[in-house]
Amino acid sequence: MLSHLSISNFAIIDRLALDLAPGLNVLTGETGAGKSIVVDALTCLLGGRADSQNIRAGADQARIEGALVLDEDLYHRSILPWLERQGLAAEDSTLLVGREINRAERNLCRLNGRLVPLGALREAGQLLLDVHNQGEHLSLLRVREHLGYLDRYAALMDRRAQLAERVAELQRVRSELESLLTDERELARRIDRLRYQVQEIAAAQLSPGEEEQLVREHSLLSHAERLLAELGSAYTSLYEGSEEQRSALDLAGEAARALGDLAVIDPRLDELRAAAESAQAQLSELGRALHDYLDEVEYNPQRLRQVEERLELIYNLKRKYGDSVEEILAFAERSARELESITHSEETIGRLRVEAERTLAEIGRMAGELSRVRFEAARRLSTAIQAELADLNMERSRFSVAIEQRPADAERGVDFGGRWVAFDATGIDRIEFLVSPNPGEPLKPLAKIASGGETARIMLALKTVLSTADPVPILIFDEIDAGLGARAGEVIGRKLWNLSRRHQVVAITHLAQIAALADAHFKVSKEVTKGRTLTRVEQLDEAGRIEELAQMLGATSAAGRQSAEQMYQQAQHWVEEARKKIESVA
Repeated sequence: MLSHLSISNFAIIDRLALDLAPGLNVLTGETGAGKSIVVDALTCLLGGRADSQNIRAGADQARIEGALVLDEDLYHRSILPWLERQGLAAEDSTLLVGREINRAERNLCRLNGRLVPLGALREAGQLLLDVHNQGEHLSLLRVREHLGYLDRYAALMDRRAQLAERVAELQRVRSELESLLTDERELARRIDRLRYQVQEIAAAQLSPGEEEQLVREHSLLSHAERLLAELGSAYTSLYEGSEEQRSALDLAGEAARALGDLAVIDPRLDELRAAAESAQAQLSELGRALHDYLDEVEYNPQRLRQVEERLELIYNLKRKYGDSVEEILAFAERSARELESITHSEETIGRLRVEAERTLAEIGRMAGELSRVRFEAARRLSTAIQAELADLNMERSRFSVAIEQRPADAERGVDFGGRWVAFDATGIDRIEFLVSPNPGEPLKPLAKIASGGETARIMLALKTVLSTADPVPILIFDEIDAGLGARAGEVIGRKLWNLSRRHQVVAITHLAQIAALADAHFKVSKEVTKGRTLTRVEQLDEAGRIEELAQMLGATSAAGRQSAEQMYQQAQHWVEEARKKIESVA
């Protein structure tokens, strides 16, 4: 739900902060007070059109910000995957949205504190919000989504997912089959190339880690003469000595003995004697280590040439097959598998054809079952929506779900009742909602019906029936009561309240019967301050609500206010009873 909305310098709003409630939120006020401006700002926040004309006169920037606290199930099912694709995932299910409209600079959009393109904000808006006024955000008007609504209504999403898996498997099999049925000459060239690659790598007899070992050996062999000369000199100076110079080991021993003799005179020198003896021992150990190392060093030009030739071979293979010995070996393994597959292509082709035919038949069966269930669900859905329209004073309107299949040939379709029809991961059906709002008028696509209050009532009927199938969490109805009387208003109000048990609903209304049922009631008004017209919004307490209901009823007398209070109490009583029914079912 939208928990907080902040608007500044938008149209005639200078500064506004709203804390919306879960459930049904109602905005009331006189015509022109700015109720629709609040809706326009919210629409703009979630990707609607905006330009400098929306900025309040005298300001350079309009800013709209919102905090949405989303249902955990909805968040993890649809919102989080989208956020992860955008790199915007947060630690919890709170979504922070911001929009800045500037006169001199480009407009800015933010999600969870990060700048995003307008397209991303618009995508988020389609997931989160339906505004039922001028049709910009109506997900029900997007024909491509009608199938999803029907399938969720009929609880078919799991079966549809299973069908999608089989379609993906068919695509994989067909792709593999197609690659095997390429031109025979190309296939022969491919076999020759693969065979050469496999044989060339096999002949090299590579082993993992070999290159690193050869590099180390090459370094030793190429510097063998220097190592022998300089290490020999170091060993002589350290351990053996020469005619001209005694060894460091002998000198250290002599120093240790001298310090031992002197320690008899001054015991404080005993510690230095011990250090000298330790140094002598370390020099002796170092000398032996140098001797052992010298025994291992070999000046071998022949072996050096062999190592260099081996490294050259590996380098040439790396240029063609990978950046390391391991990658070269992996390339050889893949090539060998492909060669094996191609060599036995006729057998593989036969197997894949059988597998494709079997999978296609299974898809046809699953898609046919889905279609039959959809036809039955479409009938139930049409009947339910027809009943809702009757409650909404549109009893002479008609609603229908059109289901059709596109013809296809045997290669691109599945057999459905003796005819070949196209299919995809959703099945074989194309779904569209049709409406005839007036007697004598033919059924037309939902997207083409007239706008206004009539459209909103049709949407309310659809939303009421599809509330369990509709994932959009926030619904806004702008003057859904246009042209209706008090009796129809009470019916609409109750439907809005029931709908708000599964969605957060924001309704702009002129009917007191609807406002009396709200979980939160906001009054929108205009005032003139320092020569400027400003919109103000305040959340009403119980006394304020009764006063506003009286104003909406045009009742200024004490008896009128008493009628408003009675209407409010009756509405709250109905709400309390409705809540009890919901809790008893739960």
